[in-house]
Amino acid sequence: MNERKYGVLSLPVLVAALGYFVDIYDLLLFSIIRVPSLKSLGLDDAAIAKQGLFIINIQMIGLLVGGILWGVLGDKKGRLKVLYASIILYSLGNIANGFVQTVDQYALVRFITGIGLAGELGAGITLVTELLSKEKRGIGTSMVAGIGLTGAVVAFFLKENFEWRTCYFIGGGLGFALLFLRVGVLESGMFKTIEHKNISKGNFFMLFSNGKRFKKYLLAIFVGLPNWYVIGILITFSKEFGAKMNVQGAIDPGKAVMYAYAAISIGDILIGFVSQWFKSRKKALYVFYFLTAIGVVWYFNLDGANVSELYLACALLGFGTGMWAIFVTMAAEQFGTNIRATVATTVPNMVRGSLVLISLLFTWLQGVAGDYLTAGWITGIIVISIAVVSAVLTEETYHKDLNYLEV
Repeated sequence: MNERKYGVLSLPVLVAALGYFVDIYDLLLFSIIRVPSLKSLGLDDAAIAKQGLFIINIQMIGLLVGGILWGVLGDKKGRLKVLYASIILYSLGNIANGFVQTVDQYALVRFITGIGLAGELGAGITLVTELLSKEKRGIGTSMVAGIGLTGAVVAFFLKENFEWRTCYFIGGGLGFALLFLRVGVLESGMFKTIEHKNISKGNFFMLFSNGKRFKKYLLAIFVGLPNWYVIGILITFSKEFGAKMNVQGAIDPGKAVMYAYAAISIGDILIGFVSQWFKSRKKALYVFYFLTAIGVVWYFNLDGANVSELYLACALLGFGTGMWAIFVTMAAEQFGTNIRATVATTVPNMVRGSLVLISLLFTWLQGVAGDYLTAGWITGIIVISIAVVSAVLTEETYHKDLNYLEV
């Protein structure tokens, strides 16, 4: 079968990586330009914190909706068609974002853009896992995530040199440019063998109709929760946390995102090799969970520290959460070809969407504990504990052959 001939630096891997690059640029752009963009709409610091959380939650709801939509279509119509359609939607969304004038318009457009962004990673990871051999797919997906995550770094440097509306226009342009790179990438051979067969494909409800399958799906989501606790709470609101801890110096949340994602990119590439070395996905996860926990402890002990130490703590947190590629790969490896795209697309977007619940927990704990910082670290303990237990209960998929169906 020709899908076994692809290497970790082949065209499908590189194109998937560039697609994820644009995806991450667009996804994290709001976190990076949250303060200047909302300030230009006339909001004060208190409103920027409140409305910023509202907009990012609306964006995450869009990712949840899009995750289901693109996942189902990926299994019914093919991995490549989803990539094309999702790129067009989020590119148009980002161009529209450059014209918003109110918070409500901002939230609506981020919702639409979120739907579009939801399709890129899952379809790309599914395609790469099915085109590469089981010995190479872990490193291949790590390359996709590692290269792709540098999109956040580029977004920061563009923010430093361009007005925030221009940054959105650039994101839209990058998306349309990506469409031309898709030419020449072949559809997954595994999908093509079932494309015209009379079997259930992309049936989202199959994940809930069988107890064992539902448990696997739920655990696959829980495994990735620390990523968006770190990014969506600690990194995005580093300015607010830093102020509570009397961090010395002006805190730029965009710079915190840049440091975190530069480190995430390195971590995501390295975790593929760590997994290869251990010949285990789970052991690699445990190492990175441990590093994340150390980063959280450091972050909440920055009282009176210099702002540069805050950025270094953000970098360690980023490196520790550089498990995104392996986490999505594990999800894809646990399910058959006829619902693999559905799983690989919905799982990461369920994790992104879980930021809404994590934010609600964080907000509720502020009322219970009466303290912003205490609520932050308690949220972290709960989220990381759920993830570790879920990883323990998840099956090892390193050696698994993916050419099978769910019935």
